Amino acid sequence: MPDVQANGLRLSYETLGDPADPALLLVMGLGAQLIDWPQEFCEQLAARGFFVIRFDNRDAGLSTIRPEWGVPDVAAIVAGDRSTVPYLLADLAADIAGLLDALGLARVHVVGASMGGMIAQQFTVDHPDRVASLCSIMSTTGRSVGRPTPEAAAVLIRPPAPDRASAVAAAVATARLVGSPGFPAPEEELVRRAEEKYDRRYHPLGTLRQYAAIIASPDRTAALREVTVPTVVVHGAADPLITLSGGEATAAAVPGAELVVLDGMGHDLPRPLWPRIIAAISTNTARAAAH
Repeated sequence: MPDVQANGLRLSYETLGDPADPALLLVMGLGAQLIDWPQEFCEQLAARGFFVIRFDNRDAGLSTIRPEWGVPDVAAIVAGDRSTVPYLLADLAADIAGLLDALGLARVHVVGASMGGMIAQQFTVDHPDRVASLCSIMSTTGRSVGRPTPEAAAVLIRPPAPDRASAVAAAVATARLVGSPGFPAPEEELVRRAEEKYDRRYHPLGTLRQYAAIIASPDRTAALREVTVPTVVVHGAADPLITLSGGEATAAAVPGAELVVLDGMGHDLPRPLWPRIIAAISTNTARAAAH
């Protein structure tokens, strides 16, 4: 898988489709890797006429991991002491700018899921000239809305697994807990995904540092009111990890944003809903073309 130097880091990425087509950048979430965007989902986007780019955020997958980023003290960060925060969501957004520079792309359609939605929002705020359209999926404007259920919140502070079998079992249990109750994924699919992610790279400390970035980053509501690009917000009505109020707040903050609420969807990308999610993305990019 290729990588590029971006914002002083090495970012691993992959592309699908025709480079002559409009570029569509996919940004994944907390502790996620580019493979968390399902291959077939990406292929279907490419078939819609997009040049699809997916990548590993810093501190995840095959992108740069730096020991000097240290171990964040989450309790202290929540209490207001941010001395152990290694980076913010704005830094992850700056990584995107560096990635686009390295790929020679001036402007892209941006799609972000979960923390990736937060990064996509921040990138749109910080680099408005580089965004043709924004799609924020199962995300939020900040920590005051979209709060997780107690059961879902518990998985965010789960201790690292001691071995592969335990890590895979924990990942499957988490996927089942936060996933779509209306569209439960087959057990074998959850196991396959968990094994693939573990074998590519298991890096729970990076997940903790990304979580620290989420907690320490400022609320985006006021900044999102200045966004002028076509925006669609997709959210599951049954999402327990970032509850629906997060999506509602995002759509309310961005002028003219469309909110698409999907019944039965939790905090994942269930295969039966791909047509509706892809349609929402495509329709929003068409608004950008007419913008």
